[in-house]
Amino acid sequence: MKKYIYLFIFVVLLEGRIESQSCFDLPKRFYSYSQAINEIQNAIFKFKDKLPYGKSSWISSAFFYSCDGVNGYIVISTDKDKEYIHEKVPSRIWTEFKNAISSGSYYVKNIKGRYELILSR
Repeated sequence: MKKYIYLFIFVVLLEGRIESQSCFDLPKRFYSYSQAINEIQNAIFKFKDKLPYGKSSWISSAFFYSCDGVNGYIVISTDKDKEYIHEKVPSRIWTEFKNAISSGSYYVKNIKGRYELILSR
């Protein structure tokens, strides 16, 4: 009986692992922001980080995902239920954003409009 329980647990863990793809296998272009966010959040990355709570009055959450630890994606959720995604963001910019007194102000001055995700047409 124990053998079957272990086998079941192994299959469940293996199945969850198969659904996730390596960040290196992500498409070069996405068809929509929702597709990009979904695929990025479910991919396996070398480095993931989260913005500490309370760093902005309007950013409810922000995550950084990087395959190589050098550049990556930033996914931001706002208090108005909007999501923004930025690509090819240097890890240095993420660190400055995360450590800024106001992450919202830093975002507007240093990220917005500079690292926009370009969709396929």
